[in-house]
Amino acid sequence: MEREAWERMVAHAEQCFPKEGCGVMVGTAGAVSRAVALPNVYDGPQEDFFVMDPKDLNRVDEEARRDGLEVLGIYHSHPDCDAYFSKRDLEHSCPWFSYVVLSIKSGRLDHANSYRPDFDQTVANKEELVYG
Repeated sequence: MEREAWERMVAHAEQCFPKEGCGVMVGTAGAVSRAVALPNVYDGPQEDFFVMDPKDLNRVDEEARRDGLEVLGIYHSHPDCDAYFSKRDLEHSCPWFSYVVLSIKSGRLDHANSYRPDFDQTVANKEELVYG
């Protein structure tokens, strides 16, 4: 992940604290070059879940394709919690995306992990996360 994309992702997650922040990772060949922050439109308590508007996702996908890039995955934050891939995350995942989860504790990045769910959405294996 390129430094600028990483820094945007972290800044957005910290800015959203104590709610979950979310967005899309864009790039090519598995290398993230752009992080696009999106609003969390979940109408429940945003401290424990996120939802992105499909119209926003479609817009980001169209912009990425126009620029010769592709959507590689989704990121979201866990406020005052560890960076794990929850059962709820798994149930709402897409197996062709990577998922970066950022642990934001007391408003600052604590740690992050990346996950890739299987096609049956039964498990999400941890991926190597290289950034900066």
